[in-house]
Amino acid sequence: MPSLKLEKLRDTLRALKGLDRVNYTIPDVWNCFDYEGPLNINTPDHQIMVNPADFYASLIETVFLPRKNNAVDPGLSLSKARGETPKKGTLAGDWVKASVVYSTMIRASAAWDHDRSGILEDTNLNGLKETGTFVKMLAMLPLLEKMGVNTVYMLPISKFSLKDKKGDLGSPYGVSNFEELDPNLKDPLTGDAMTLDEEFQAFIEACHLLDMRVMIDIIPRTNAVENDLIKDHPDWFYWIKASEADQYAVPRVETVGTLGDPTLENMKKVYAAADVKRHLAMFQVDPRTQNPVLWQKVKRHKRIAEAIETHYDLRIAPAFSDYINDPQPPWTDITFFRMYLDHPQATRSFLEDPDNTPPYILNDTIKSNLYPGEKPNRALWETLADIVPSYQKRFGIDGARIDMGHALPPELIQMIFNKARAIDPDFAFIAEELQPQNAASARKTGYNMIIGNGFILIPRVFEGKAHEFYYEARHLDASVFTCGETHDTPRMAAREGGETLSRTTTLLNMFVPNGVPFINSAQEVFEKQPMNLGLDSSEADLHRLDNDDPYYGKLALFDRYQFHYTHPRRWDIPHMLEAIKPIRKRYMKELLNSERFVPIYDDNRLFVGFAFYKKTKQTTGNVLMILANLNPYHECRMHPWIRPVREASKNTETVEGRLLYSTHEPPRVFTQFLGADRIDLHLGAGEVKIVEF
Repeated sequence: MPSLKLEKLRDTLRALKGLDRVNYTIPDVWNCFDYEGPLNINTPDHQIMVNPADFYASLIETVFLPRKNNAVDPGLSLSKARGETPKKGTLAGDWVKASVVYSTMIRASAAWDHDRSGILEDTNLNGLKETGTFVKMLAMLPLLEKMGVNTVYMLPISKFSLKDKKGDLGSPYGVSNFEELDPNLKDPLTGDAMTLDEEFQAFIEACHLLDMRVMIDIIPRTNAVENDLIKDHPDWFYWIKASEADQYAVPRVETVGTLGDPTLENMKKVYAAADVKRHLAMFQVDPRTQNPVLWQKVKRHKRIAEAIETHYDLRIAPAFSDYINDPQPPWTDITFFRMYLDHPQATRSFLEDPDNTPPYILNDTIKSNLYPGEKPNRALWETLADIVPSYQKRFGIDGARIDMGHALPPELIQMIFNKARAIDPDFAFIAEELQPQNAASARKTGYNMIIGNGFILIPRVFEGKAHEFYYEARHLDASVFTCGETHDTPRMAAREGGETLSRTTTLLNMFVPNGVPFINSAQEVFEKQPMNLGLDSSEADLHRLDNDDPYYGKLALFDRYQFHYTHPRRWDIPHMLEAIKPIRKRYMKELLNSERFVPIYDDNRLFVGFAFYKKTKQTTGNVLMILANLNPYHECRMHPWIRPVREASKNTETVEGRLLYSTHEPPRVFTQFLGADRIDLHLGAGEVKIVEF
């Protein structure tokens, strides 16, 4: 039996004295284990006042430690600990296809105004942290288990820079050190008794004890404009004069339209544009190359970016979109790594003086997968390929999403895959690929699945886009996330259809053929405020909360933010997902086998129907039908065509079914068969029925 960091964490918390007098509340959804310790007082606004040390210690004792038989040695993934390897005909990491994924940003997901001061503080009057930590995130795991979640996907947890930061706290995507964890995730409850690394190890151990896998986000394409790598590798970055930084902008190309693709034909027009020539003239050679002697002095400065500006009048150039004429301004807090040590070969001839043009950021150098040079930056590639193995060896992570991996050199991607899977042959990778037509190439590259465009299509039920996604996802060559929202998009509860449609699609997403259910943090409590305005968003999305809400106008990706865990309907989705969890488990083999799926159609385009049938030794096997009305406003009566279901399952007789679950009514006998071809179906507004016959 391995020694658990959780035991050390429990003992550390138990040793704390005096916290019984601390004003410390938590939302009641954090208490999915029926805590009965001192000061267990319910407040009128769905909070519970607790002794924080006793609460988290009791959580560990009650939920996690009784499952020590599932314990995994630190540094081992679940697959590695169990000796699991990919099955014949599958790809390493294909376990993710059977996952229910919960996306979390620890800083926000585990944040709460514990002392009810109205301010979310790094350190409150009691010396306790109100932004999220790994220790506090433990309290969310019983809720996730209740909902059937078996994979926790974390937005970046690495140390990030505050230089030119966005919002109150800065973006976790502005990574300044890939190896170090974000020090803000350290919990003061443990003091010096546990390190931040040990607290993260304890969190992963807790996930593994609950049979939950852990995936992280890695960002090998971009990094902070103030990065720890600058000291030893200034030539890995792009530089402009600091005195001209206020003139830095996305270059305008009049001969190409808005959001133009960087095709070779378009890039010829780009290089000919006057504004691009102005842009290229801003770039400079790196400071060490300019003055190696001075560099030895400058690189010793603690705030190296400021020292470089003072002594060289240089600063790192911000990143921007790879689309031509993208209206987005430059991303001032991040920059691109220099993947090649020479200019792109395909566009080099477009430069007026390529031999004397310093390294620069442009639409082609950004897309190094399409525009490689002849001199790969091998030392950088090795550094980037070692990020995932570092987290595997220290913490035992199970998988990773590669941010913008499709824009990286293919050889680098293979290095990342090979190094990770040499340690864990069943390590999973998710591609940040939003275009369904690229699913086959992503799978061929070695990714297990893609993000896809469900978050674009699913909210658009009245345009027929949701209908399109639900029926067409099964044809993709790689599994895809079934989600109506992500951390980059508007919230489903804020879309047309509101909470009703959010609930409907959250349930329906659990049964989409070739789909991997994805729950965005706080989606389960109908959060309306987006975390970011990155995709499919407008400025109106920034103001989804009431004006008097303390988080009005805030974005969790950059600002101090606590999710609205005390929402009046906060238990609706968790209870719903808990009820269907055993159904999904019983039919998991069929959900993963396209040969056991039959679509069910109706003339009403707001109807969606799926059928999954079991193969048995007899001629007839049980059939599971998922029947949904995507109209969140009106009930409907319809007669879906089920003859194909009967023929596929070899069940041609009119039989009696059982309503296993409905969002609108309790289980009952289901007898609405119209002969052998159709069913007489009534569905309430936004209703989903799950029927077995």
